[in-house]
Amino acid sequence: MVHGHILLLTFPAQGHINPALQFAKRLIKMGLQVTFATSVFAQRRISKTTGAAAEGLKFAAFSDGYDDGFRLGNDVQHMLSETRNNSSRILREIIAASAAEGRPITCLVYTLLLPWAAEVARDCHIPSALLWIQPATVLDIYYYYFNGYGEEITKICKDPSCSIELPGLPSMTSHDLPSFIVPSSSDQYSFALPTFKEQLEKLDSEANPKVLVNTFDALEPEALKAVQKYNLIGIGPLIPSAFLDGKDPSDTSFGGDLFHKSGNYIQWLSSKPESSVIYKSEEEEKEEDRLSCIEEVKQQGMIVPWCSQVEVLSHPSLGCFVTHCGWNSTLESLASGVPVVAFPHWTDQGTNAKLIEDEWKTGVRVKANEEGIVEGDEIKRCVEMVMEDGEKGEEMRSNAKKWKDLAREAVKEGGSSNKNLMAFVEEVNPHTHQLKLCDFGSAKMLVPGEPNISYICSRYYRAPELIFGATEYTTAIDMWSTGCVLAELLLGQPLFPGESGVDQLVEIIKIWGTPTREEIRCMNLNYTEFKFPQIKAHPWHKVC
Repeated sequence: MVHGHILLLTFPAQGHINPALQFAKRLIKMGLQVTFATSVFAQRRISKTTGAAAEGLKFAAFSDGYDDGFRLGNDVQHMLSETRNNSSRILREIIAASAAEGRPITCLVYTLLLPWAAEVARDCHIPSALLWIQPATVLDIYYYYFNGYGEEITKICKDPSCSIELPGLPSMTSHDLPSFIVPSSSDQYSFALPTFKEQLEKLDSEANPKVLVNTFDALEPEALKAVQKYNLIGIGPLIPSAFLDGKDPSDTSFGGDLFHKSGNYIQWLSSKPESSVIYKSEEEEKEEDRLSCIEEVKQQGMIVPWCSQVEVLSHPSLGCFVTHCGWNSTLESLASGVPVVAFPHWTDQGTNAKLIEDEWKTGVRVKANEEGIVEGDEIKRCVEMVMEDGEKGEEMRSNAKKWKDLAREAVKEGGSSNKNLMAFVEEVNPHTHQLKLCDFGSAKMLVPGEPNISYICSRYYRAPELIFGATEYTTAIDMWSTGCVLAELLLGQPLFPGESGVDQLVEIIKIWGTPTREEIRCMNLNYTEFKFPQIKAHPWHKVC
């Protein structure tokens, strides 16, 4: 039985699509349907990827203005505007069509840079959740930046030697902060900060803002709790099962590669000794002839245009990962137990590098010279530190193994991420058959021998003795209220919808018949009004 229907909206970038697809797979395995919405170009590429489709996963596409693919130099603002307009329309159409087909959307989940999705969900009266694909620490930093710490953060950005202490986070300098909040002469990514601000404002407007974070409790215990205003829920690492918990050996790919994977690299890796290979990945496809040392590299190693990174990192021949520290790459290195050389460039990468080096201690961060350039000798120094048998290298390898074990523990049955995801599924599942009633607004302690008040609960659920003005009663009044609520759930309307106390009694008498004087006196000795129409009670079998 399908237990719910999640509409998952994803920004059309590789770093968003991969964790979102893995999230979708896990939801499907837990019995939910998922409709995956992304751009036309991304959807086309995903559909060509082997293993992309999963049973229960449907796709929907919207135009972002670049149906043949977004390229460097294209207008980012135009793409965001088209994405906002077209995805909002598509979401509303999907929600309406799904309801008409009898499989209504039970929750809208969306990734970064799509804050307007929350508005669509609110307008359509369905719950929403943000799928945060960066560490919880970065979300906290953005929150603090827009909530009281903006001036302090801006101040340390002007002096690299200064640091800042943000609640629940480690001490940070300017090069540890997300690049979007660090002043820059370039306006290429000027859209980012206002978009993050809009995202936080959307969360602030919700009664119980829910953020599903691609992390796990043991990795960021303080960061997940730092901003009490939001409900941050660790559900990661969102990595294919074959390379994590092993529950599904066939799950070997994210299923959302926007680039074509090369072959033969696994065979090449298998020919190398254990922990001997250094892996370096670039963020974009590059033509081989752009590398001046291409022939030298080919003699000592292997160059491929694209590969399954998590497959490479999981190979026993891997000894070191030279990475820009994107969050997906960082999680994959942790889950694979591979120490890293951190070479951050922009966005959240500086923060991730800080966590890698100082908090989790699974890698070393390269240092730039006075001109801001990382020289070859510095990269060599860092690689040797990771690969050789010194004390520092041993520590990094030991910590890498520790986090690998903890990452796998988190997603196992009973692990923190597994339990967190199950709780989320139960919350958005319309068929859990769980009813939780709670109204303590006028609750009070019943003290024997002391009078109570007669106005104790909402009129529709008020027991007859309360309407008769009784001040000495028992918890039987709660049983009456419970019965009224259950009857209302079954009928779809209130059982005794009186407009006043007298009307309420009349509605009750219509079902239960007119009470005798003795019955009224049992409820309240001081009640003297006995002018009620004489009505016989309905036979019990008719009431049922």
